[in-house]
Amino acid sequence: MVRKNRNRKASLLVALKVIAANSLDIGVSEAAENKTYSKPPMTAFSSQMQDALLGNDKFEKPVWNLHDTLNLPKWLSASLEHRTRYETLDGSFKANGRGGDQQIALQTDLWLQASLGKFRLGAEFLDARALGVDSGSGVNNTHADEADFIQGYLAWADQNLFYSGMGAEVVAGRQTLNLGSRRLVARNAMRNTINSFTGVKLRLLNYDKWQFTGFVTMPVNRYPTAAGDIIDETYDSDEEDTHTWFSGGFLELYNLAWGINSEVYLYNLDEGDSIRNPTRNRRYFTPGVRFYLKPKKANFDFQLETIGQLGTVRSSTAANNGRDLKHAAWYQHADAGYTFDAPWSPRFALEYDYASGDENPNDNQDQRFDTLYGARRFEFGATGMYGAFARSNISSPGYRIVAAPRSDVQLGVSHRFYWLASDRDSWTTAGLQDTSGRSGDFVGQQLELTARWDFNSSLNFETGWAHLFKGEFAKRAPSAPTIKDDVDYVYVQSQLRF
Repeated sequence: MVRKNRNRKASLLVALKVIAANSLDIGVSEAAENKTYSKPPMTAFSSQMQDALLGNDKFEKPVWNLHDTLNLPKWLSASLEHRTRYETLDGSFKANGRGGDQQIALQTDLWLQASLGKFRLGAEFLDARALGVDSGSGVNNTHADEADFIQGYLAWADQNLFYSGMGAEVVAGRQTLNLGSRRLVARNAMRNTINSFTGVKLRLLNYDKWQFTGFVTMPVNRYPTAAGDIIDETYDSDEEDTHTWFSGGFLELYNLAWGINSEVYLYNLDEGDSIRNPTRNRRYFTPGVRFYLKPKKANFDFQLETIGQLGTVRSSTAANNGRDLKHAAWYQHADAGYTFDAPWSPRFALEYDYASGDENPNDNQDQRFDTLYGARRFEFGATGMYGAFARSNISSPGYRIVAAPRSDVQLGVSHRFYWLASDRDSWTTAGLQDTSGRSGDFVGQQLELTARWDFNSSLNFETGWAHLFKGEFAKRAPSAPTIKDDVDYVYVQSQLRF
């Protein structure tokens, strides 16, 4: 009888443990349902939402998706994404500009990946088109790249290499790169086409301490490049630039002190001419360091990044007429912000960017900073058919305010002032230059408003308006547009992930 009672008590304890465990699982599941996620950018991004070493918990799975709809096996990932953007530009800031313009930018992306144990085989197909453009639109291969592969790779990853507690990943083939602040190497977000590279990338991850990424690649050239061929939608396949090598090492250090993280890196670009791609033979070493503290409610945050650049560059793409110049440039970014513990969780930040310019166009020195394969939308405003400013020959202070009235709505205000770092060098994105320096150095100021609404995790909408208040240089420089009025740019876009 005693033994039976003991058995009954033991059975009851086991049952209570099972019930408690199930209750815990339910609680975890409910917490997971209420989890907040990072919002993916308004561009083809599904291929980046999984991480073989860190998992894919950062981004919410699209509620409408091919995998569930087609009842695909667990080892197969698939996505179809489409972005439609209408852009209109009133006025002009570019050399010899004659007025406004408009276009409809379309971006369609298909990504497939098969996971076989520790191996992955993937491909990403992108079709980018610019509708409604004409010969005066300044259209180029950043606006359109018809029907080509931006990724085709074989990858291997181990989250616990040799039971060391470290993760390792190797990716070989055509791929996109997205490193650090994205100021030098980025997978483009607002731009209609996306940079890709062919080569090998290695990642080593000590999960809570550091991560190292090393790569050796050849940039992929997008074709066609002639405006007429792009307007006529002439097809020409993209090709690796076998005469150019882009490589680097990137070390991330986590939580050095007080939650501060750091990055130290070195990139090397060794550029050569090919039959289809004459270049300026840029041979740059670009070292940099960044310290940052991530934004957090009721806390200050900051970011400080310093980049140097040394090497040589040819004065033009013409091999016979160009001369080799010594290149020494630098770039500095600093921002400091505070996120308020208040409704809408507003964050206010002060920003400053300096990118050196060429001090004397007539000597054998070049000091104009080159942003390599970086992105600029997150710092200097909308790109697309606008893209008034880049990380080159600028001195730009400003401020930024972001807020979220609801979890599915994001609002932003950015106001920046722009001077030329060297008044004898060019406003590079406008193609304006006064080598005498008599046109001054104040380019103007830019005010930008943005709003984003997420209908759900598959369908997003965004709109933005930018106003360029022209300064003396924008109005007086040689070849400046005859119409001196300010410039307005408006875009409306939708992003569907399936």
